[in-house]
Amino acid sequence: MFKKVRKSIYFLVLVSTLFSMYSIAEASPFPVRVDVVNDAGRAFRQYPIRGGYNVKRAYIQATNRQQYNIRVRNMTGRRIGVVVTVDGRNILSGKKSWLRSNEKMYLLEPYQTSVYKGWRTGQNRINRFFFTEAGNSYAGAWGDRSAMGVIAVAAFYEKRRPVYRAPVTKSRRAEADLAAPAPMPAPAPGSMYRKKSRGNAGTGFGRSERSDSTTVAFTPETNAAAKFFYKYEWREKLCKRGIIVCHRRPARPVPHNRFWNDNQGYAPPPPGR
Repeated sequence: MFKKVRKSIYFLVLVSTLFSMYSIAEASPFPVRVDVVNDAGRAFRQYPIRGGYNVKRAYIQATNRQQYNIRVRNMTGRRIGVVVTVDGRNILSGKKSWLRSNEKMYLLEPYQTSVYKGWRTGQNRINRFFFTEAGNSYAGAWGDRSAMGVIAVAAFYEKRRPVYRAPVTKSRRAEADLAAPAPMPAPAPGSMYRKKSRGNAGTGFGRSERSDSTTVAFTPETNAAAKFFYKYEWREKLCKRGIIVCHRRPARPVPHNRFWNDNQGYAPPPPGR
């Protein structure tokens, strides 16, 4: 009798634990969790600022030459596609991104966690992300500094299919295909590894590594369920802007960045007003 009671208690505790985990995941305000992590899997500290409806914004501290990864966890029981960008460029295609549903994206199965380590240059190859000066960055090599220093992720639910219709045959491609990012133009000797960083932070086109991927069918919903924007800066920049308390100095004006400075979705006044 005692053993039966113990088994019953154990079963109830197990069910309760599983139910709690499910409830927490479902109760999350965002369908995915996004972290910038180092190679040991440790997340960079975030300094959140005001975001908006289904939008998260935060600063993180960058260290010159340090490799990093973008970890995305699906917190739901549905398939989710994620458009991942660095410095305003889609990490799958290398093209300028607007975080839209018609861009190339990675697929996350229910409750799956994936780690994205670099620019995808082929079906089974990537080139690693690492912090560097903006002038040495992948985006900078293409003459694009419009969203420099911002890691952005847009999450899209899979479009539900009515049960009375046949599965769609024409769908967007969810992972890498032959149109991979073009290689970054070669920098001047030694320019990728300056000892002291004074300019803005960017992400470089690092060493090549094997990373297998598969092309799958996935039709996303038109609107993103959530967006994440992480602005990375050198420590001295974060200090000057008052994000990190280091010393008492007035904050300096920041140049406009299309992925960081916006008007919270409202129409701005016309020029000259």
